[in-house]
Amino acid sequence: MLALDLGLLHRNARVPTFRRALMWSGMWIAMAAVFALVLSIWQGHAAGLEFVTGYVIELSLSVDNLFIFLLIFQYFRVPAEHQHRVLFWGVLGALVMRAVFILVGVGLIRRFHWIIYFFGALLLYSGIKLARERSPEVNPEKNPILRLLRSLMPVTDDYEGGKFFVRRPQLFATPLLVVLLVIETTDVIFAVDSIPAILAITLNAFVVYSSNVFAILGLRSMYFALVGMMKMFHYLHYGLAVVLMFVGAKMLVSHYFQIPTLWALVAVAGVLLVSVLASVVYPQPAAS
Repeated sequence: MLALDLGLLHRNARVPTFRRALMWSGMWIAMAAVFALVLSIWQGHAAGLEFVTGYVIELSLSVDNLFIFLLIFQYFRVPAEHQHRVLFWGVLGALVMRAVFILVGVGLIRRFHWIIYFFGALLLYSGIKLARERSPEVNPEKNPILRLLRSLMPVTDDYEGGKFFVRRPQLFATPLLVVLLVIETTDVIFAVDSIPAILAITLNAFVVYSSNVFAILGLRSMYFALVGMMKMFHYLHYGLAVVLMFVGAKMLVSHYFQIPTLWALVAVAGVLLVSVLASVVYPQPAAS
C-alpha cells in the first residue's frame, strides 16, 4: 500500500486536496476495521478487541502529534507539495523504530514484570505534563541528530525539489533531509508515550505492532485532512492527557485489579468523544 501510495498515486509532487485526504483517511480506517475482523476470526475475539483498543489509542495520540508536524513544516518552510514525501519516508522509519521499541518493551515486561510500573509512572507523568501544556513548542536547533548531520555534511541553503541529497560536486544534504530527521527523532519521543500505553492493553507483540502500523499508515492522509481543522479541537490534548493518565493508572494497578479490555476501550473512546464535543460546543475565541 505504501508503494502504491507514493509510486503511483503520488508520483508527481502536489498538495492533496481536503476531499482526497479525507477519502484516503476513511480508506485506512476501513482497512483497519477489516483487519480487526480478520484478527477476531483468526486469533479470537479478545485479540480483535485488543487490536481495536490499541488502534484507537495510537490513532488518537497520532492526531495530536500532527500539530507538532505542522509546526515543524512551518518552521522549516517546507513547500506543501513536498510534505507528503517527507511524511512517507517518515512512516517507513517509524515502522522500523516501532518494531524495535515493541519487541524490546514486550521482552522487558515478560522478563522483568516490575518494569510495567515504570511504564505506568511514565504515562502518568506524560499525561500530567500534556495537561499543563498551553501550546507545543518546536526547537529543531536543539535536536542532537540535526547538529550531528550538520557537523558531518554541508547542507544547501534552499530546497532542491523533492531531493534529500544533491552533488555539486561534493555531496550536499538538502533542508528536506533535515526536516525528515527532525520528524523521525520527534516520532521516537512520541513512541515513548504511545507504545507503553498499548502495552498496558496487551503483550501480544503482533497485536501491538499491527495496531501501530495501521495508525501510522493513515497518518499522512489524516495530516492533510486535519491540517485546516487543528484549532477546532482545542480540548483534544486534555482528553489525550486523561487517556495517558488512565492507561498509566491501569498499569500501576494491574497486579491488584485487571481492567477488562472492553472497559478500557469504552473509557478511552468516551474521553476522546467528550473532548471533541467540548471543542465543538465551546469553540476557541477568535484572536483579536
